[in-house]
This record gives sequence, C-alpha cells and structure tokens, in this order.
Amino acid sequence: MYSSITPICFASPLLEKPVGKESMPQTPPFSAMFDSSGYNRNLYQSAEDSCGGLYYHDNNLLSGSLEALIQHLVPNVDYYPDRTYIFTFLLSSRLFMHPYELMAKVCHLCVEHQRLSDPNSDKNQIRKIAPKILQLLTEWTETFPYDFRDERMMRNLKDLAHRIASGEEERLNYIGPEEFVQAFVQKDPLDNDKSCYSERKKTRNLEAYVEWFNRLSYLVATEICMPVKKKHRARMIEYFIDVARECFNIGNFNSLMAIISGMNMSPVSRLKKTWAKVKTAKFDVLEHQMDPSSNFYNYRTALRGAAQRSLTAHSSREKIVIPFFSLLIKDIYFLNEGCANRLPNGHVNFEKFWELAKQVSEFMTWKQVECPFERDRKILQHLLTVPVFSEDALYLASYESEGPENHIEKDRWKSLRSSLLGRV
Repeated sequence: MYSSITPICFASPLLEKPVGKESMPQTPPFSAMFDSSGYNRNLYQSAEDSCGGLYYHDNNLLSGSLEALIQHLVPNVDYYPDRTYIFTFLLSSRLFMHPYELMAKVCHLCVEHQRLSDPNSDKNQIRKIAPKILQLLTEWTETFPYDFRDERMMRNLKDLAHRIASGEEERLNYIGPEEFVQAFVQKDPLDNDKSCYSERKKTRNLEAYVEWFNRLSYLVATEICMPVKKKHRARMIEYFIDVARECFNIGNFNSLMAIISGMNMSPVSRLKKTWAKVKTAKFDVLEHQMDPSSNFYNYRTALRGAAQRSLTAHSSREKIVIPFFSLLIKDIYFLNEGCANRLPNGHVNFEKFWELAKQVSEFMTWKQVECPFERDRKILQHLLTVPVFSEDALYLASYESEGPENHIEKDRWKSLRSSLLGRV
C-alpha cells in the first residue's frame, strides 16, 4: 500500500517551519546512549506511562507487545522517541515484519492520532507533531536507506497511482454540472429583477477539487525537498516520475499535471546537483505531453485519444478519463466571457449554451465511469490530512540542501532563516 512505498512526508500550507534537526529533540551520540544494561529511559522523555504493554526493570525496557513497541516508535504532540530506541527497533523489527509493513502501521497510527485529536485544535496539533514525524522518517531513510529499495515497495508505484485515481474519481463525483455555470454567473444587466444567483455561489465542490490539485503539487515538492541527502532526493524524484507515468497511462491527467507542477516548482527545479543524479528521459516525455505551448496542443491530443479509448473500451480501467481540471475551468471561463448571453436583438444566445452544455456533458460522461481501483480510505485520508510545506518553507529546505547560488538567493535564505527558524 502507499504508506509502505516511501517515507511519506507529513506536510501543508499549515506548516510554516521546515523540519530541521535543530528544531527536533536533541539526542546524544549512539555511543553515549548504550550502556551495559541497554536502553535507559531516564535519558529521555518517555511515553510508557500512557502506553500499556511495555515492561521495564530498573528503568530499562525489557519487553513489550509488538503493537505497544510500534506505538512507542510513533511521535505525538508531547513525545518523541529517543534515537537509541528508533535505531534498535527499526533494526530488529524486521525479525517480525517487513519494513514496508511497519511503515504502513506507523502511517496508520499517525492518521489515527490526528483523527482522535480535538477537532478544534487540529491546526495546532499539526504544527506541533508534523516536524517530529518528518524527523522520524528522515532518521529512518538515512539509517536504513535500503528499506526503501525493497521491490515490494517499488512495485506498488502503480498502486499509489491507482489510489490517487480513485480519490480523483470520488471528488469528481461530488461536482454537479451547475457548478460550472454558477462559478461565472453574473446578474443580467437587462433583467431589472434581482437574480436568484445573487446569493452566495454554490461552487464548493469545484473549489475543493482545485484545492486538491494544489495540495498534491505541494505534497510532491515537500517530499522531494525534505530529505537531507542528495541521493534520497534524487530517488524521490524518480519515484514521482514513475507515479506520474502511471497516471498518464491510466488517463488521469489531473494528477499527472499536479505531480509535474510540484516537480517544476522553483525550490525543486533549482536543485541542480540532485537533478544531475536523475534519469530524466521519462520526465521529459511527460513534460512534452503536458507542454502548455499552442494552447496545450499535445495534452488536448492525448485527451481526445483517451476519450476515444474510453468509448470503445471493454474494461473499466480503459474507460478512465480525468481531465486537467484547471484547464477545463479555463476553457469554460473563456467560452462564457467570449460569448454574450444575449444577442444585439435581445434574444438569448442559445448557440453559446449548446457549446457550454457540450463541454460540461463530456465531463459528466467521464465522471460517471466507475473506478476499477480499490478505494483505500486510510491512504486517501493520509493524502488529505498530512501537512505540507508552505512556499517559504520549501525554499528554505531547498537552500539548506543546495546552497544559494547568487546574492538574491543568499538574501532570501537569510531572511527565511530569520523568519522561520529565528536564526541569522
């Protein structure tokens, strides 16, 4: 499953500070943390009193149920596991389960912690816990990098793309055809009566779908900028290239464009040393398909091909068509703005309405396709709730990974360090 494929970053515009070791609980070197008795809980803040199933003797952890030990690994608002425990458990847990299975359990617990927290303090909880979760995953990737080269993790790339597609389809189903019109409605200047659409526009589902696109873009950028080591960032880029490729193969152009947009954000694209380690041939092909030149000619050609395939398909998988939604909205906007609702003689311009109905009905046909991929509620909830870096935090993480190249970048780096980290 997705949570086992890659170290999922818990990141969002809610999170203003990027994760850095300076802001995390500090732990002494490995040699100072081990003694003849093993792990000494007196060195650290612990959560064993509130988590049953762990047995101590003379302040040393001796045993515990597997579930309790996993719980002890997962940070919360008031607790972060010590470095000795993280290393010890990640090293030996593979005697009981595969690393990808452990990753799934950790991510599930993180989502559960957020779900069970006070709804009124969600944003505050995210601000406090997100850096700790990011630090845990960073320590995991740096100490046991080969855990993330497991074939069972990598072959689930398609699974992630399929899960995203199922989430896209679910959100599309909420959008009613009327929202496309209500998004641009204005009072008819020839109608003296108060228009019924002078009320608040009912386009919440449409707006939420656009926000989903932006969130996915920032999530991709966060995942790439977060790792400390260059090889890990390069591996993350290659990972998302493969996910984007599968999105294209199944006809999910919206997620494809969101992933490409995230990878083309300035904080990501400026990482030249990282990109030098990436085989970019597949990414170049995907960028060509979504090239905005000539009014997205290549994309529109691919979309027509996917629509034609959908009409003649025998399997549900081949029927999927998820358009690049922002461009669809733009097309409808220009159709509405470019053609008058009334003709010079006062008649309603019904020819415009035919064209509007044609575009919207095509979308309605696509959204009625039943997604063949299983909906995993835990993964979808994870994608929707994990915090992602703000634009400033992305830039700071990028500069920390690969230093500023000119005076403008140096000045911005200093400013961000001062505002986000409180350091000069």
